[in-house]
Amino acid sequence: MTKKEQQLELLLAPTVAAMGLGIWGIEYLGQGKRSVLRLYIDRNEGITIEDCERVSKQVSELLDVDGVLTSSYTLEVSSPGMDRLLFKPEQYAESIGEMVDVRLNYPFEGRRRVVGTLTGLANDSVVVQMEDVEYLIPLSNVQRARIVPRFE
Repeated sequence: MTKKEQQLELLLAPTVAAMGLGIWGIEYLGQGKRSVLRLYIDRNEGITIEDCERVSKQVSELLDVDGVLTSSYTLEVSSPGMDRLLFKPEQYAESIGEMVDVRLNYPFEGRRRVVGTLTGLANDSVVVQMEDVEYLIPLSNVQRARIVPRFE
């Protein structure tokens, strides 16, 4: 997470928690005059459209008052979905055994993408088994990691 995303999470987490929900992750994409703030919310019972609407209204009001975002932005609130992004080490730990698609900031052992089974988390790195090869990827090199849903 970027510093801006961490700052936003610290600001928004208490409001979202007061609504009985949690923040799964935040993406802030600065795009010139118009930025996009994606807020993924979650809870054990799942997320409804009404939950997204309530959070969107509360978060919009909070951001308008706080002024942490100085440029125009579009707020998108949703559930993480079945193909959820992984933002935090504890999310990786909870997802061991899942198939993941990991995109890298810079090539690692000649690859910019690793798709395989998440088999562990060790020393600020994720362990991904791809066929017969096990990759130990530093979290600092992970640009984006997403669960690959399995339909059985």
